[in-house]
Amino acid sequence: MSASNPTAPVPVLSYSPVALPVPGRPVDLHVRVSAPASGTGLPVILLSHGHGPSNNLSSLNGYAPLANSWAAQGFVVLQPTHLTSRTLSHLVADAPGAPDFWRSRAEDMSHVLDRLDVIERTVPQLAGRIDHTKIALAGHSLGGFTAALLLGAGLNDPGTGKVVHLVESRIKAGVLLAAPGRGGDVLNGPMAEQWPIIGAVDFSTMAAPTLVVAGDKDDSRHFTDVGPDWHADPYTLAPGPKSLLTLFGAEHGLGGIAGYDAAETTDENPERVAAVGRLTAAYLRSRLHLGDTAWQAACEALGTDPDPIGRVETK
Repeated sequence: MSASNPTAPVPVLSYSPVALPVPGRPVDLHVRVSAPASGTGLPVILLSHGHGPSNNLSSLNGYAPLANSWAAQGFVVLQPTHLTSRTLSHLVADAPGAPDFWRSRAEDMSHVLDRLDVIERTVPQLAGRIDHTKIALAGHSLGGFTAALLLGAGLNDPGTGKVVHLVESRIKAGVLLAAPGRGGDVLNGPMAEQWPIIGAVDFSTMAAPTLVVAGDKDDSRHFTDVGPDWHADPYTLAPGPKSLLTLFGAEHGLGGIAGYDAAETTDENPERVAAVGRLTAAYLRSRLHLGDTAWQAACEALGTDPDPIGRVETK
């Protein structure tokens, strides 16, 4: 199978952990790699996990529904365990940058890209199959916050008061899944004081092509009383080119993308999860491969579906 001409989904190989030592990081950076069993010239999706109440979904062990879907559609999916993971809380609670590790989370992705050749050599049957020029990024919830920084959003560093930019030029396109919205007066929920960094993001410089995925029932009252529209802010407040996929009936789990049969998924819907995997892959394929029409075809199909899973806007 060619990555630029995908056919039917293929078997997926998964390997973890690939341990990458990083100077100054309190623990090695562990990465799960999922890839199709065949094919060459494969593009990469970096996947940044969220936070959440589970022990293992906020790590390389989470997001199997998405990772498997993307790998089966011809992508190599790289999932690091960030220092915010509950699996590491007993090891890094007093480490510099705790508890939000906002800078470390973004830097994890750059470290993974720096070691892409090491990852390729370490994982059996993967050597020589990755296209190192076709890199995409996705993140869910807190992972969407991390992805926004790497895609160009600025952040007002609470430690210095200066605006920081952590844009990663090797990343060509992104997907923000149920990502946080703007700060200011609207960041007024009970969790705002615990996570003030969420409101420090400036989307006006997030220039990279990005698909923002939001649920029209994702009402994050613990952060804001704005309602579900808050999760569309990365689309509304960032410059084009951007697309917004609004999923009908979806809450913060977007149907259950963080894990199979996860108890905290409040809107479990396998059809919705499958649609997220399919539509996001189509978007990234068209962004990474010049002339690919997968996203256009997916949007047209959505527009003519008598019972659509959601709607798409573009700017």
